[in-house]
Amino acid sequence: MGMKIKRIGMFTLVVLLILSVVGCSSNTETAEVAGSVGGGSSVIKVASVTPLSGSQAAVGESIKNGSELALAERVDEFKALGFDLQFAPQDDQADPKVGVAVAQRLIMDDDLLAVVGHWNSGVAIPSSEVYANGSLAMVSPANTANDVTDRELPNVNRICARDDAQGPAGADYAFDELGIKSIFILQDKTTYGQGVADEFMNQYKSIGGEVLGYEGVTAGESDFSAVLEMVRASGAEAVYFGGIYPEGSLITKQLKEKGIDVKFVGPDGMDSGEVINIAGDAAIGMTYTSLAADISGTPEGRVFIDNYTKMFNKAPEAYSSYGYDAMNVTLNAIKAAIEGNGGEKPSREDVVAAARATSGFKGLATNVTFNKRGDNTEANIYILTFDEAKYPATVTKEIPATGYLKD
Repeated sequence: MGMKIKRIGMFTLVVLLILSVVGCSSNTETAEVAGSVGGGSSVIKVASVTPLSGSQAAVGESIKNGSELALAERVDEFKALGFDLQFAPQDDQADPKVGVAVAQRLIMDDDLLAVVGHWNSGVAIPSSEVYANGSLAMVSPANTANDVTDRELPNVNRICARDDAQGPAGADYAFDELGIKSIFILQDKTTYGQGVADEFMNQYKSIGGEVLGYEGVTAGESDFSAVLEMVRASGAEAVYFGGIYPEGSLITKQLKEKGIDVKFVGPDGMDSGEVINIAGDAAIGMTYTSLAADISGTPEGRVFIDNYTKMFNKAPEAYSSYGYDAMNVTLNAIKAAIEGNGGEKPSREDVVAAARATSGFKGLATNVTFNKRGDNTEANIYILTFDEAKYPATVTKEIPATGYLKD
């Protein structure tokens, strides 16, 4: 009998311990969820989602930093409205699967009302489908692939131009102003890289240019000897590379090392100071299109550069100002939604509608008016050339994207 009582007592103790652990776990989860539920919460979060690790982290961090600076400058403005404005930076690692996982976490946080992102179109497209399911507004500073907005998701907008403007503008410049009549096209087999390369190729052929080769390379490769020998054998005057600076810079460097005398032309994926760090003097003469303006010549631009440098102990890159403008477009939409909701915290649907209604925004780097698809009708394309091994490159031409933009 005594043994039986001891056993029952021990069993009861174990049960109580298990229940106490479960209770603690349940309370913790409840607290975490409660912290993210909107309702009466005064917290408003905006996320940035870009690559903050890996080979493309330099640009991803520059976009994040520009976004963070814009939000930091407006914390007091939202405090006066009764809201605690918070920044929630996320790392998508330039990986679609990681981007989707991040998006799935973000839509679970009801205090999160919008996203500024992404850098890679191949990450933005699947991630934005998740945002759409959660009625979460997305304002992209840098995604150029046509399908980003051609799906006509009501929550997806971009402040930059599209690839069916960037690619043709680059082709026109290469053929008409650089005098390049034959070219070999390389692309990195990503949504962005292949998309912009194809747009370039179609336009280049249509105006009389000769494409002497078209090959894909794999992002992450470091030795491009085989394909560059194909470039040499083709006799092309230039290489066009649809892709990002890690591979593009290595291709530029290896062309020089192998004595293959061709001009290098690329898209906005080459717009990074890392080009010089990787390619060095081989970058001299490189021409590329960018969707990001040079802001250093304006008083507002100089103030931004100074504030950015003080906050992050480094100079901004081209897309830093686009992160800044995208965040301000986003915050303006949230503020408009607050006002439309009688000063109360708005719903995500209110913010989605307010973001798409953006018109006449005067930004640091670009003005913004969204059309029915979420494309910016005031976006521009810039042609830049490295005259020396120093970033930023020199802007040689500014081209309005409206001439290429769909209705």
